[in-house]
Parts: sequence; structure tokens; C-alpha cells
Amino acid sequence: MKTILAALAILGGLMATPAYSAAIEARIDLSEQRMRVYQNGMLRYTWPVSTARGGYVTPTGNYRPTRMHTMWYSKKYHNSPMPYSIFFRGGYAIHGTGAVKALGRPASHGCVRLHPDNARTLFNLVSASGPKNTRISIKH
Repeated sequence: MKTILAALAILGGLMATPAYSAAIEARIDLSEQRMRVYQNGMLRYTWPVSTARGGYVTPTGNYRPTRMHTMWYSKKYHNSPMPYSIFFRGGYAIHGTGAVKALGRPASHGCVRLHPDNARTLFNLVSASGPKNTRISIKH
């Protein structure tokens, strides 16, 4: 009986603790053209992406978001809209695209393109957790 009461007391204490920000990890696989999004180590989403086409590069490595914008317009590529942009290295970002038919194959100038709905979902997750609690991992 004491064990059950102790367990209930611990559970009650945990439930009274305020919610904490979840750790987010976006893992991008260039060879698969897929992004897997983990929250607290649990796989939450798998989405097709478009990364750099021939003649361009999507940088590999591990990053944290450096800045975020609900809407950004590319200064380098014809003022192209980049909704739900999460910049991670200079001008490189994860963002929504209107070219959804190209998702799943290389098509960008180096950014990681997502369906706008998925870009919004990721943007909201990162906003809630905070850039310091977010990791972006890109591999071949």
C-alpha cells in the first residue's frame, strides 16, 4: 500500500510540474530526399524534401537555427517566397515551397524545401521549443 501511495505522490508531483520545451531534431537525408522530425527522441514526422540540384550544394553537418521568419523573400533568387523559413547556415534555410511536385528529388539552389503545411508544422515546433533546443542534421 505504501508503494502505491508513493507512486501516486510522485505522479501527482509530475503532473503539477509545468510543461517544458521539447527538444526538436530535424534529420535530413540527402540521398533519400527525406526529413525525419524527432521530438524528445521520438519520431513524429517523415516528409519528402527537395535539396540542391546539380551545380548547387546543400551543406552537410549539424546546425542550430540562427533566425526564423514566417515569410522571407530570397534576395539572391528573384525575390522568391520562402514561407516558414528556418535559417541554419548563412543564407541556407529550411522553408516551404510552391514547387510541391518536385518534393522527393533534388530541385533547390541549396535550401531544404518542404511542403508549406509541413514547413509550418516544423516552424511551430521549433518556435515552441526554441532554437537552442533544436538541432538540424544533414547527411548524404
